[in-house]
Amino acid sequence: MNGAWNPARPASATYLPPATMQRRWRDSIRIWWREIDKVLLGLIVLLMGIGVLAVAAASPASADQLSTSRVTLDEFMFLKRHVVFQMMGLSLMVGLSFLSRDQARRLGILVGAIMLALLFVVPIIGEEKNGARRWINVGMSLQPSEFLKPGFAIICAWVLSWKLRDSSLPVIAFVTGFMGLIAALLMAQPNLGDAILFGGIWLVMVLLAGVAWQHIALLIGGGAGALGLAYMFYDNARHRIDSFLGGGTAFDQVDLAHRTLTAGGWTGSGLWLGIRKMNLPEAHTDYIFSVIGEEFGLLVCGFIVALYAAMVLRALIRMTGEDNLFALLAGVGLVTQFGGQAFINILVNLKLFPSKGMTLPLISYGGSSTLAVCFTLGLLLAITRRNPFLASEAGGLRELIERKEPSA
Repeated sequence: MNGAWNPARPASATYLPPATMQRRWRDSIRIWWREIDKVLLGLIVLLMGIGVLAVAAASPASADQLSTSRVTLDEFMFLKRHVVFQMMGLSLMVGLSFLSRDQARRLGILVGAIMLALLFVVPIIGEEKNGARRWINVGMSLQPSEFLKPGFAIICAWVLSWKLRDSSLPVIAFVTGFMGLIAALLMAQPNLGDAILFGGIWLVMVLLAGVAWQHIALLIGGGAGALGLAYMFYDNARHRIDSFLGGGTAFDQVDLAHRTLTAGGWTGSGLWLGIRKMNLPEAHTDYIFSVIGEEFGLLVCGFIVALYAAMVLRALIRMTGEDNLFALLAGVGLVTQFGGQAFINILVNLKLFPSKGMTLPLISYGGSSTLAVCFTLGLLLAITRRNPFLASEAGGLRELIERKEPSA
């Protein structure tokens, strides 16, 4: 009768008393706190705090522009929603940072595959906004390309790390074809800005993976050729480039953003005292950096640029001693995505780059975009976790790439 089922006995042999579970949970938190990059986490939280203040400054302007004679929006509606999304994003990011590298890899591949599938149906069932069809309504507007970015970096890192198993595998050709497929799907939306960002992530990762230097010129030439074809046959790209080079009336928000940015001088006009922001489209999203310039001044703008640069450098420095090729490539790919999006947005506001419709990560208002950025940073924090008591055995990038044993 020892093998008979006993309803008084726990159904699972792994049942643990509550006190034991609490102790294990406390131990896991101690391990997490010991291994997490606290500097990187602190920079992220600081930028999120700046984002709350920036959306507070921009919310009245956007609410006023979107109000109608029948409906008057609460001037702090966007701020209230932003705080909710920030809390959700912070919880998501911290939760993901508890994952192991293998778990982060599997999750990144799964999310990337799902978002790639959704990218195929966006032109069919997607919502159209401002002439672009990029969003799917799932209770809130979900932009699949935002979540595909971290998935793309993880998938490319995983494939490129196969080089350690078999150097004859055409991993560069595989990720290049993957990049081409995504670019084609994005151009159909149209979404030239994200296509360029995906191209930048791809280029950094294949160069880091050890592509021959002789091929670099071909890669650069191919990218320039693709941009030229986009200019000739893609109206959206041609209009934006023409506006950037010579001005125009259809896409002159970049000029307005630049004037707003410089209106506050070095120290700014003060919170809620900005005037030009009231006529600035997308003040709470694409052009929030200009609102910061008007109300808080160019000195604060410079400080924000320094924070983004510090985040990128911190993540890269963290990866310099890495002895796992997948972790190295994934970490660099994720930080390239984050930093690339931030600096493209800033350059657009400075009138140094054509308008791309990209938000400023961790600062701009957004639902799915905020969650996607926090998803990216959660994976980055998980991949950059390191036991401080274990010394790295890596002997440099060249030795790492030329090693023959399988990657973990």
